[in-house]
Amino acid sequence: MLFGLVGVLAIPAGVAIAKYDGRISLLDAAWAIPVAALASVAALLEVRGTSGHVRFALEPVRQVRLGRLLAVLGICITVAAAIAVGFYYLLTRLEG
Repeated sequence: MLFGLVGVLAIPAGVAIAKYDGRISLLDAAWAIPVAALASVAALLEVRGTSGHVRFALEPVRQVRLGRLLAVLGICITVAAAIAVGFYYLLTRLEG
């Protein structure tokens, strides 16, 4: 579940840091995209590996569902951010 939280919060944290720090531009916050992608995929693999063992463990099913939800949400945020940065790059290339 920790990887899922990192995957969901990495991009908004990068954008917030770029907003409040004058030395970092918004495009520099795009370096958070690979971090979010790796963390989200790791969370999804972690949930996939533990979902079969939930029946035999004391770990509640809600925690596994929350981990899966965070992993998928992190992947969706990562894809949306990657598309946004890709279109911005394309527009800047076509402009000048």
